[in-house]
Amino acid sequence: MPTADELIDARTTDLLASVMAAAGAAPATALRGCGALLEGLAFSRRVTAVKEAVLADLPDAYPAFADVVRAALRRPEFTGWMTFPVNAAVAERALASDVFEPGLDLLAALTPLLTAEMAVRPFLSADPPRALERAVLWTRHPDPHVRRLASEGTRPRLPWAPRLTAFVADPTPVLPVLDALYRDPSEYVRRSVANHLNDISHDHPRTAVAIAARWLAEPAPTTPALVRHGLRTLVKAGDRDALTLLGHDPDVRVRVVGPDVRTPHVHLGENLVFGYEITNTGTGTARLVVDYVVHYRKANGSLSPKVFKLTSRELLPGERHSGVRRHPLRPLSTRRHHPGTHRVQLQINGRPHDSRPFTLHIPPEATLG
Repeated sequence: MPTADELIDARTTDLLASVMAAAGAAPATALRGCGALLEGLAFSRRVTAVKEAVLADLPDAYPAFADVVRAALRRPEFTGWMTFPVNAAVAERALASDVFEPGLDLLAALTPLLTAEMAVRPFLSADPPRALERAVLWTRHPDPHVRRLASEGTRPRLPWAPRLTAFVADPTPVLPVLDALYRDPSEYVRRSVANHLNDISHDHPRTAVAIAARWLAEPAPTTPALVRHGLRTLVKAGDRDALTLLGHDPDVRVRVVGPDVRTPHVHLGENLVFGYEITNTGTGTARLVVDYVVHYRKANGSLSPKVFKLTSRELLPGERHSGVRRHPLRPLSTRRHHPGTHRVQLQINGRPHDSRPFTLHIPPEATLG
């Protein structure tokens, strides 16, 4: 992941100041002094600081404010991460001025430069039906970036963004957007639709499966792949309805050997290595989703499972598949590792099989993420 300084720094704000000055916000004093304030700030606080400078430098009245932003859109150097705080400024100024649809239209014009997915969310929180009307219009836009904005901006659980609580509680108002886009010609758009479906599955698994079933009944050639990605969390959780819809029998007859742990002692920074073998003992072809589960040791000695994708296979009756997996055990900002006994196991079509232990060794002086 790039650092905050690599995304928005003093050079970014200096260039943005020049762009805005040329677009009619001369002399862009707040933006020119903003870069010195960013040192040591996290990304979200940098965005806020630059947004406030944009609001200070651009006109207070929304029509004149929007004219400057649209003039900046005509300048080729106005692109990338410098547009992110401008998007936020557009949302704040438009909503404060009670300029709803024109504010959303301006964000749609900005989104091809990076993405305005974060900036449309205040509109969706303020007036969901009104904002969704615009999102439905975007699904017919010729630019795939704008079509993606319709799906990505309305995701109930968009990463790094506040949740849209109305859509977490009830995703059905957004379904016209997703129904319009699941057969979109752009993989960029379809990926967003799949991720949106996965968001829904966290809170409404039966609704997500029903949506996927409806799409599979009227598919494009790309629909099965979209549905598999959209139901991935349910598949990892062993959801029988999702597995059955995707053609994976949760009660499939297989013989599982392993995991054969080849590294019973692993030091932080090394790989857990294990082998496995799966045999189809049934009378028909077995369509298998093979995952593995690492049961991480917590500080209190209990274990916390995390499911990882291993492979997908079709095995004829009596056919065997074997393999070796190397799983890294490295310091991460998203997981604190603890020394002691962990476990690893295979999961076939959502059904867990036997687990095996391994020991993680961590030096006392190690800084754990």
